[in-house]
Amino acid sequence: MTTRILIADDQEDIRSGFRLILDSQPDMTVVGDAADGELAVALARELRPDVVVADIRMPRLDGLEVTRLLAPETRVIVVTTFDLDEYVHTALRNGACGFLLKRSGPALLIEGVRAAMAGDTLISPQITVRLLSRLTEAGPVAGRAPHPLTERELDIVRLVARGLTNAEIGAELFISAGTAKTHIANVQAKIGARNRVGIAAWAWEHGVAKAEADSSRFT
Repeated sequence: MTTRILIADDQEDIRSGFRLILDSQPDMTVVGDAADGELAVALARELRPDVVVADIRMPRLDGLEVTRLLAPETRVIVVTTFDLDEYVHTALRNGACGFLLKRSGPALLIEGVRAAMAGDTLISPQITVRLLSRLTEAGPVAGRAPHPLTERELDIVRLVARGLTNAEIGAELFISAGTAKTHIANVQAKIGARNRVGIAAWAWEHGVAKAEADSSRFT
């Protein structure tokens, strides 16, 4: 089945960019777009998309209010340039099934739509890292069973937990982005993580991530 998507953002170049990314997927199609929140709500009720991708800062109604009005009948993924905790908490409280930073890249946007359709909630790793680091300041949980990862896979996990993309991981470890992607898939299978956010959570729970490693990236 094809996932039908509505895009809401007040910047035309963002709407066009998201449309290109999502329409490039064989199982996705963009059925409409809106430049303000009020139009987004009206089009969502008219077109009945499976997923609405909504920016937070829009005229007339912001993305948080759009989420409140449409969820849970319609899956809403909130996207923004501003990774404020208040936005994250309000979006999720209003029923959002995803919270993504625009700078996270096209792969995470696609993954976010697929996660929403699968009933999951995907949050950009950059945000998750910050939230997890605060929740796990006491250190790793005691009594965990030995992990099954190789040293190379642990290197990958540490970089995922810092919020790096496949290309950035490749540059750090002198491997291709494709090889990094393969390692990440292997890690997911071994530790039972659904996605990169799950890998980051595992890293913090097991004391693999280091809070000081790249803290400036998430502030």
